[in-house]
Amino acid sequence: MRLVSVDRIMAARELLAGVIRQTPIMHSRVLSERCGGQVHLKCENLQRTGSFKIRGAYTRLHGLSAEQRAKGVVAASAGNHAQGVAYAASLLDTRATVFMPEGAPLPKLAATRSYGAEVHLRGAGLQESLAAAREYAAETGAEFIHPFDHPDILAGQGTVGLELLDQLPGMATVVVATGGGGLLGGVAAAVKAHRPDVRVVGAQAESAAAWPASLAAGAPVPARELRTMADGIAVKEPGPVTFHHVSSLVDEILTVSEESLSRALLLCLERAKLLVEPAAAAAVAAVLDHPGRFAGPIAVILSGGNIDPLLLSHVIQHGMTAGGRYLAVRVRISDRPGSLATLLAEVGELGANVIDVEHSRISGALALGDVDVALSLETRGPSHRHEVVAGLTKAGHVVTPQF
Repeated sequence: MRLVSVDRIMAARELLAGVIRQTPIMHSRVLSERCGGQVHLKCENLQRTGSFKIRGAYTRLHGLSAEQRAKGVVAASAGNHAQGVAYAASLLDTRATVFMPEGAPLPKLAATRSYGAEVHLRGAGLQESLAAAREYAAETGAEFIHPFDHPDILAGQGTVGLELLDQLPGMATVVVATGGGGLLGGVAAAVKAHRPDVRVVGAQAESAAAWPASLAAGAPVPARELRTMADGIAVKEPGPVTFHHVSSLVDEILTVSEESLSRALLLCLERAKLLVEPAAAAAVAAVLDHPGRFAGPIAVILSGGNIDPLLLSHVIQHGMTAGGRYLAVRVRISDRPGSLATLLAEVGELGANVIDVEHSRISGALALGDVDVALSLETRGPSHRHEVVAGLTKAGHVVTPQF
């Protein structure tokens, strides 16, 4: 199997002129300080349709014959590829049908329909949606547009790499979130053709990681589980095209935890003022988890920004907990008037903010006249949590922290 050539990627770049945005690259002071080198963020979360996927989708659809376009196209996606295909189809006057998992985020579902696609919900995950899309293609003659495993898709995604070479000519490392490997393989093909010295690193959610086992086996291997908030990279198995590119061109694949994903997303939101989805946060999480590991300047691709507001609220809370910004404690006090007010005043003096209070008098371990008070507190970080627990203990309370 031949690798996608840089000439093909450059042709895709010319094709996409006026269709996509050349997204900005931003220096991140906070990531640079934490990682000991210059870190820059490539903001594909600001791309049309909210992710890089429009690049590959338009390139693929444009390459179809007039006869193929007349029969329409069909795709399967958790959301971003769906939007890319739907938008590309609208630009090329082609009918698009998209199959999405039943749990697809509502904003992605609504956006896909708003671009004119007919959407069907099938299955609990992407694999079932892919099967349904292939079945539809066989029945109707519609052209199946794979979310990652096609040379045109890789060529389109590779245009991100060409932009990076222009925007950050001195970069030494590029970190890319990966699921199926279309973006990672395309960027690697573009970057390595011009700068073989640049280290290309993939980042994957550890609870949906097919790449480490696949690379070790020398062939695509299904992931053992797909339990991650990063639905955009929750891919069961790489395809043969992306496997060939990633195994040939990518220097390293790292995995990141759910806690790291939520911390990275929160950092992007708080410090960089950038809204990204959990899949995009994987690349940031890899850099945060391994400070000093990569030579700089480092380019981190923020692959998308399409996130359900409800999920965002959960992820923010998860990220604040993982970052030591929340503390849950159970404190035993006497059941007398003024005892709770005294406890809350002590918490305030220790600099913590009370979010929630719950009394409990029902416990076999409680002495008569005692009450357990469960407190949810907002703190300033891990060390402050310990200071709060130590301060309440010093005040004479029996404190049971839940870190």
